[in-house]
Amino acid sequence: MKKNEAKIVKTKARQKSNPRLAKCVFCEIVQERAKAYRVYEDADSLGILDIHPYAQGHCLILSKRHVPWWHDLTEKETESLFRVARTIARKMMKAFRPDFVCMYARGRRIPHTHIFLVPTFSGDLLDRFFNALERFQESSEDLAQLKNRKWMQATAARLKAV
Repeated sequence: MKKNEAKIVKTKARQKSNPRLAKCVFCEIVQERAKAYRVYEDADSLGILDIHPYAQGHCLILSKRHVPWWHDLTEKETESLFRVARTIARKMMKAFRPDFVCMYARGRRIPHTHIFLVPTFSGDLLDRFFNALERFQESSEDLAQLKNRKWMQATAARLKAV
């Protein structure tokens, strides 16, 4: 058995034995025990409409396996997640003709890997939010030291070393 296969088997066993994981709303949707508006899926990932949308067409791309954080997915699952996200983003571009499709991952409220895809137009809620965040990022004294050349070199070296 390969390392990734062992990880998947171990995760599935943990899901069955842990009542908290068994009640994960995204697991319930993947297993078709909870309703969702399915948009597109493959063997490892599922795209659904978000029930609390920021815009028409706002989707969530879920890992079909319960994994809290996207960076803990297998290579195959990661490829699937982003392939499904790209497929749905292209569908959004054709269906809604937004300026772009915003993609982000958070997962703090529901710890099951998912990516947000939101068709975004100039001046809409999400565009205004990210514009404000970027203005803060560019002007904050707290963040200014992070732009320092020596700090950037040290940060890059730290990431390369692990």
